[in-house]
Amino acid sequence: MNELEKNENYSNQNFEDIKHFDENGIEYWYARELQQVLGYKEWMKFENVIRKAEESCENSGISIFEHFGCADKTIKMPKGETKNIKDYKLTHYACYLIAQNGDSRKKVIALAQTYFAIQTRKQEINQREYSSLTEDLPTPEKSLKQLEKEDRKYLVI
Repeated sequence: MNELEKNENYSNQNFEDIKHFDENGIEYWYARELQQVLGYKEWMKFENVIRKAEESCENSGISIFEHFGCADKTIKMPKGETKNIKDYKLTHYACYLIAQNGDSRKKVIALAQTYFAIQTRKQEINQREYSSLTEDLPTPEKSLKQLEKEDRKYLVI
C-alpha cells in the first residue's frame, strides 16, 4: 500500500498536481506519475491497465497515437549507469480510459473516474458554448457605433 492508499486522503488535487501543459497550453499527464497517484506499485500491472485503455480507445475508432504518446525516459542507476524506461504522455481522454479500466476496488480509482468524467464534461460544455458563438457578436467598429448612439441620447443641446 502506498502513502496515498494508507492516508485515504484522495482529492482532485492529486491529479492537478501531476498535470502538465505543453507549449500550446494542452494538458497532459505522464503515465509513471499517474501510476503512483493511482496506487499501482508495479509498472507491469499498470501497463496492463494502459493496454486495456488503448484497446478501448482503438475500439472506439480513435487513434491511440493521439492520446498515448511515447515519452520514454532515461533514469540514473547506481554507480553512474543509466537505464531507459518506458513512459507515456497521456491526454485527458487517455487518463479517463485508464481510470475506467483500473482496479475498481481502489477508492482512488473511483476518484479518478469521477475527476476525469467531470473534467470531460466541463470541456464538452466549454466546446458547446464556443461553438454556439455567432458572428453577430459586436466587433470593435459596432461597439464604437453603439457607444456613439448612446452618447447622442444623453447629449443635451
